[in-house]
Amino acid sequence: MIRSYNFYVSCERVFQPHLEGRPVGVMSNNDGCVIARSAELKALDIPMGTPAFKLEGLRQRGEIHLLSSNYELYGDMSARLAQLLRDACPEIAPYSIDEMFIYLDGFTSQQCEALGKQLRQRIHRHLGLPVCVGLAPTHTLAKLANHLAKQDPLYEGVCLLQGQGHTTEALLKRTPVGSVWGVGRRLAERLAIGDINTAWDLRESDEKWLRKRFSVVLARTALELRGTPCLEMNALDQPRQRIMTSRSFGQPTGEFAEVHNALRRHAQRSAEKLREQGSMARAVMVFLNTNRHRRDQPQYFPQALIPLHSPSDDTRVILDAVREGLEQIHRPRFRFMKAGVMLLDLVDAKEHQLSLLHPPARDRHPFLMATVDQINQQMGQGTISFGMTDAPAAWQLRCAHRSNRFTTRWDELMKVGTHPGAVAAAEAKEKAKQREQHTLASAKRRTQPRA
Repeated sequence: MIRSYNFYVSCERVFQPHLEGRPVGVMSNNDGCVIARSAELKALDIPMGTPAFKLEGLRQRGEIHLLSSNYELYGDMSARLAQLLRDACPEIAPYSIDEMFIYLDGFTSQQCEALGKQLRQRIHRHLGLPVCVGLAPTHTLAKLANHLAKQDPLYEGVCLLQGQGHTTEALLKRTPVGSVWGVGRRLAERLAIGDINTAWDLRESDEKWLRKRFSVVLARTALELRGTPCLEMNALDQPRQRIMTSRSFGQPTGEFAEVHNALRRHAQRSAEKLREQGSMARAVMVFLNTNRHRRDQPQYFPQALIPLHSPSDDTRVILDAVREGLEQIHRPRFRFMKAGVMLLDLVDAKEHQLSLLHPPARDRHPFLMATVDQINQQMGQGTISFGMTDAPAAWQLRCAHRSNRFTTRWDELMKVGTHPGAVAAAEAKEKAKQREQHTLASAKRRTQPRA
């Protein structure tokens, strides 16, 4: 398993080297709270989720650096990391934006460790991202090995764990059960009642008892800790059963046009995700939320479900359903703070059965959608969209401290050159040097004796 810790901060530092070694935090949507911290920021005892306004004084004094979320940059860097791994490994399975599982079937332990070190160096050289590599026979042990590679400098970022061995046993005995992948806080509390406090305790527990008392998933986790793989090769990369896109607004609004613009943006992004995984949707859900924290304002949390005549991945069909749903639930007297679109009842685009009552229209929509997706992937998300959006709309997210989208926007590429002031200073220095040389030459000619 390969993971880049503090991924958001690391992506920012690749293009802003002056942030290296300084306390840096990345804020959530609308610059609400801190969702990513550098090691230096953690050392200041600033917890995850701290509201950004509480840190404004530190930011203004230059003691810390707070940046708005730049998801377009982070997503592109993650895609580049995945591609680099695909070029070097037989199989990979992206688990999250900063975590990738790699599969090295047929490799010896020495070959795995050597490849892990090569990948770590190659990723740093080509992408500038610091990563740690955890190698083990199962997913759960690989996660623990990755954590050990980060915590213990002796491993130099690459840790290999066997299913059996003194190193594995020592690690499991000092790892709290709540730190095991897939074991949450509440489950850890229930396990503690049964005197299961460490990962080693869970590993040594009876599999049948775990299945009966807790779940099949926990029993499989115990087997994974013993070195027995229990996850299928593609279990981490299955198509999603539903796709949702939602965002909070920069400012509350009750205007139909502004809410519709926000939903239209979410619908287009959801349709892109739908096509990426090769699915079609049978229904579209639209939902709105007012600000539940403003008790002085009327509250309203409506949703509408619009069935489609036939499964579709056409953005235009989904946009029509979104507008129909919004017209059903919108009430102008309410000020909405969040809106979202969810695509439901997904089917495989290649295997779904065509309806005889509602045959698909004979148009070129697959080619149109594929062309739109390709242009947006190459030129940046939102390069081509359906309908226009006002830039200063109330629903637009606040991102006052967002860095440039260096890898996906032509107009935000890094500029290489010399500052105009530095050029002028260099020219002035060169002219002064030339004047000095001319003066010395003139003085030398005057002092030379005539023939």
